[in-house]
Amino acid sequence: MAETPRIQQARGVRLFWYTMWARAYPRLIGITREKSWLFFETVLPLMATIAYIFVYKALQAPPDYVGFVVVGGAMTAFWLNVLWSMASQLYWDKEEGNLELYILSPGPLMAILLGMAVGGVFMAAFRAVIVLTVCSLLFGVVYQTGSLLLLILIFVVTMTALYGMGMLFASVFLIGGREAWHISNLLQEPIYLVSGFYFPVKSMGFWVATFASIIPLTLGLDAIRQLLFTNDPTLGFLSVELELLILVVLAVVFIAGAAWALAKLETIGRREGRLIERRR
Repeated sequence: MAETPRIQQARGVRLFWYTMWARAYPRLIGITREKSWLFFETVLPLMATIAYIFVYKALQAPPDYVGFVVVGGAMTAFWLNVLWSMASQLYWDKEEGNLELYILSPGPLMAILLGMAVGGVFMAAFRAVIVLTVCSLLFGVVYQTGSLLLLILIFVVTMTALYGMGMLFASVFLIGGREAWHISNLLQEPIYLVSGFYFPVKSMGFWVATFASIIPLTLGLDAIRQLLFTNDPTLGFLSVELELLILVVLAVVFIAGAAWALAKLETIGRREGRLIERRR
């Protein structure tokens, strides 16, 4: 009689890896199955970006400012993905009854959220590429960079810090309960302003720019613009090297904070049988 094959249980790094890709799979496949999002996620953001470009053209601003708007408009895709598809995700999963399954499963919450990030990055990157390509061709934006490797490094570190912040926010929003929806709405537009999505953040003054630097996109955008548009280096807030160093620190802090907060949530969920419910 043939022996029944043993099923090898994944543990440690393998479990983390499998959990991440299992959670990323629905978002990656969803790109090809839901066609309507192509219009809402690309055409409508294009209109907002083009509106800012016409404002600068009407004011006869330097050509670099058109490039600032194009790059900022492309990066809004990642901020919105973090805010709505990362930070609010655990709260939505709780409302739909999925969070209990995440807690009971052997896969770590950190891997589940990282899977959401991996799947979300592809969706956000598609929107960003469309905005960047269409606007650059329509308005003749010229890019200059002396170090492509440095540009890629800054982008990767910025995304790491940004999605680390999204993981941390996921725990905070879950604790906030129903207020998570209001917090998401509250943060969306003000971040556009203080992070300088459509203009150099330096123009808001040193202290406002310093305060806004806690959002990784603030320094990431500023560094990317300095590398892509070198006609007026005085428009940069800090040096590219210093901004990269701060981004690395932010990435470590946010990821460590997210790991601690998610571990705390798992402990509460498994030991006490509740998921951040306020006791009366």
